[in-house]
Amino acid sequence: MVTTAPYGSWMSPVDARTVAAHDGRPAFVGVVGDEVWWTEPRPAEGGRRTLVRRRPGGEKESVLPAPWNVRSRVLEYGGQPWAGTDTADGPLLVFSNFDDQRLYACTPDGDAAPRPLTPCSAVGGGLRWADPVLRPGLGEVWCVLEEFTGDRPTDVRRVLAAVPLDGSAAEDRSRVRELTDDRHRFVTGPRLSPDGRRAAWIAWDHPRMPWDGTLVMVAAVGDAGTFSDVRAVAGDLGTVPPDGPGGDGESVAQIEWAPDGSLLIVSDPDGWWELQRLDLDAAPGDPAARRALCPARQEEFGGPLWNVGQRWFLPLEDGTLAVIHGRGTTALGILDPVTGELVDAAGPWTEWAPTLAVHGSRVLGIAAGPHSSYELVELDTRTGRARVLACPHVDVLDPAYHPRPRSRTFTGPGGRDIHAHIHPPHNPDHTAPDGELPPFVVWAHGGPTGRAPLVLDLEIAYFTSRGIGVAEVNYGGSTGYGREYRERLRGRWGVVDVEDCAAVARALADEGSADRDRLAIRGGSAGGWTAAASLTGTDLYACGTISYPILDLAGWATGETHDFESQYLESLVGPFAEVPDRYRERSPLRRADRIAAPFLLLQGLDDVICPPAQCERFLAEVAGRGVPHAYLPFAGEGHGFRRAETIVRAVEAELGLYVRAFGLERSDVPALELRG
Repeated sequence: MVTTAPYGSWMSPVDARTVAAHDGRPAFVGVVGDEVWWTEPRPAEGGRRTLVRRRPGGEKESVLPAPWNVRSRVLEYGGQPWAGTDTADGPLLVFSNFDDQRLYACTPDGDAAPRPLTPCSAVGGGLRWADPVLRPGLGEVWCVLEEFTGDRPTDVRRVLAAVPLDGSAAEDRSRVRELTDDRHRFVTGPRLSPDGRRAAWIAWDHPRMPWDGTLVMVAAVGDAGTFSDVRAVAGDLGTVPPDGPGGDGESVAQIEWAPDGSLLIVSDPDGWWELQRLDLDAAPGDPAARRALCPARQEEFGGPLWNVGQRWFLPLEDGTLAVIHGRGTTALGILDPVTGELVDAAGPWTEWAPTLAVHGSRVLGIAAGPHSSYELVELDTRTGRARVLACPHVDVLDPAYHPRPRSRTFTGPGGRDIHAHIHPPHNPDHTAPDGELPPFVVWAHGGPTGRAPLVLDLEIAYFTSRGIGVAEVNYGGSTGYGREYRERLRGRWGVVDVEDCAAVARALADEGSADRDRLAIRGGSAGGWTAAASLTGTDLYACGTISYPILDLAGWATGETHDFESQYLESLVGPFAEVPDRYRERSPLRRADRIAAPFLLLQGLDDVICPPAQCERFLAEVAGRGVPHAYLPFAGEGHGFRRAETIVRAVEAELGLYVRAFGLERSDVPALELRG
């Protein structure tokens, strides 16, 4: 029986605890012997990530009990945190433990507890490790080492290093053997050629981000595992242009060796991340030394390198390549590098996470769709059949309450395209009174070099099933649409993103899909910046939710963030030394007197990327101005919320804000106390 009730007042079976219980997704899939391993989130266990294995018979079990937390803090965003191999004694596992960031080794089929391989360091952020490659023949594991040399977040160096598997370096830093010097600020883990005689990795330097420009480095590997003849063979071989990072750079996002000893890369010299083959033995200048494998598709075969160890492609034993590709959405395909023929796997998945593994003729990945959460999927390339192998989507509630999204393209200032996913209010038990228009919330994704994927998200369902629409805007600067689209933010962060979100909101109101008086904006991290910049730069929104945001550009550019993004603003805003006024003029902190709409501010107190100090200064500027607001700080949370109790509180508080700002009638959510 359908009940007529105002938008925003509908009763829903999607509660905040259900949202929290299903937050996060599996990641970092790999193969150990004949088993498939991956990491999974555990919101109810303090937000830790556990390592899971699937045995050949289909049994699934955690490899490590609580409190082990398989997660790296390299670059703060982390990366591949584990590696495993089969031995005579069963699987050998090496992993990074989040709490102390030490590398540990264990044989999960034995009785011994994990034993440390690396020491702790009292300097700055200590020693951190990511993207490990096991070298049992040498008795080592090779990794990215991130080492702090002082107390400032930018007092850090990164090298490739070899760690003894016998534990001799557990209390002795000198036993760690450095494979490279620190001539480059950032490196990814090594990839070894089939004959073991060469290693390749990606490197880049400030002020560029990896999607601006990177280098492909290659070294000869000696019998004792030493590197020599280190050289750059592809990528951004020129110098940084005078006007700052970006623009004419070349970004290599991933490298892998082919079975024939050639090097495969994903690079964007023509404006799209595409697959190419490098013949390192070809004569200099030989046009055959570099060849595109699937040219002129104007699709992305890679993405932004936010996590060390991301994989968008992998070679298969028959010479073909498993590839993740697409424009706006992604598919898993098999590419014949000789003919360029590309055949996609059939299935309901429209978004593939940048993690792949291969085992013989099988490809393993993690994928989701508009009506399913992220699942671990296996593609058998011999039969073309794809199936869910683990983490199957389960309808925890009747799918009739799931959102019904539509991907749309809107027109922004100057006629530019703006891509967005629109989730109108939807609930089979309710309809709105004739003539009433629904409230809508614009979601600004993080990054800002990121993208909102079109996948089932129970947090979106939490709002749409209550009669509140959601518009996920892939504003200019988002990835998935080519380099030109993602570089729209160069020098214009806080302008283009704000304009694009507003253009989508206004278009929904103009066409009669949204109530112009009940529009809101929300976002976290860079999306929190966009939300705050929107509230201080326009009167379009009735309220906003701002999570772990950037609020003071000058502070962020002068030591208030981590090393990885410490010079990100050089491209997003402009060189600080040249345009300091721009940093002040665009910062919500400096425009706090312009904010008039109620807002909710959510912040993790352990956040080193967007520290709580920025929120505290912003609140001090707002104090006494009569603007209703609430501030919820969360102890034990960093950048992004992982604990179930935090997620529940945050989701319910956001709904509480909309109840107050939109004038909704609800009794199923704690009242949010706003102060002015």
